[in-house]
Amino acid sequence: MPTSPLSTAQAARAAIATSLDEIRKDAGLTGHELAQRCGWHKSKASRIARAKTAPSDADIRAWCRACSAEDQAADLIAASRTAESMYVQWRQIHRDGMRRVHEKTLPLYQRTAHFRVYASNLVPGMLQTGEYATGLLRSITDFQGTPDDVAEAVHARLNRSRVVHEGNHRFALLLEEAVLSYRVCDDSAMARQLRYLLEIMSRPNVSLGIIPFMARRTVWPLEAFYAFDDAQVAVETLTAEVNITAPGEIRTYLRAFADLSRIAVHGREARACIAKALDSLG
Repeated sequence: MPTSPLSTAQAARAAIATSLDEIRKDAGLTGHELAQRCGWHKSKASRIARAKTAPSDADIRAWCRACSAEDQAADLIAASRTAESMYVQWRQIHRDGMRRVHEKTLPLYQRTAHFRVYASNLVPGMLQTGEYATGLLRSITDFQGTPDDVAEAVHARLNRSRVVHEGNHRFALLLEEAVLSYRVCDDSAMARQLRYLLEIMSRPNVSLGIIPFMARRTVWPLEAFYAFDDAQVAVETLTAEVNITAPGEIRTYLRAFADLSRIAVHGREARACIAKALDSLG
């Protein structure tokens, strides 16, 4: 298992730093000489070379120019931008509100044929009712202090969720049983959300598994992750979304999903878990 969901982003940033440092060495410059040529404080080159500071596009151009390696700047800038997109803080993603991110990810949802989702804390977005989504997005907006476009974001989320009902998409979803009890909306709205889960389970393109409280764990609880075919895994942390595209790490998440599937219950037993949570609402 990965030691951290940030590992891909960190490795990509380290690779950029290593490439820049090799360019410096090939030019026969010390870090101090490079900093002087770029007009930087002497510690800046060292921090970039040790991946302590992410270089801007201008930094990479200046570095390559100082080393007479301008021909490498464009490729390094492209690689750096890709590395930075792997780890994006929620406050940055939501800086203009949440509607836009739902609209931006719509093409990804539309082209994905096979979704595999592990949910340790919330009902997955594509299975949320409007009321549940409203409660959740309201709490996120309040916590992050980002612009309030909750109503528009909920509409965009529900529009994105149409992939469950339209097109040729398959969904394998695993929920920790605790998800059925966590309240992000009032009891009546939560009851409607749970009834919707029972309804959606009957769709032939949806497999919904519940990992019971008392299941013997072969995989420990993880942070929620969404696998889009075999091409990308999005991991959700408190502060950021981590987008994983390295094939080896994707395979690790898919292996974890397969192992989690084996300790989950499906069909009648999963329905019983949902019914139990419904009964607890009174």
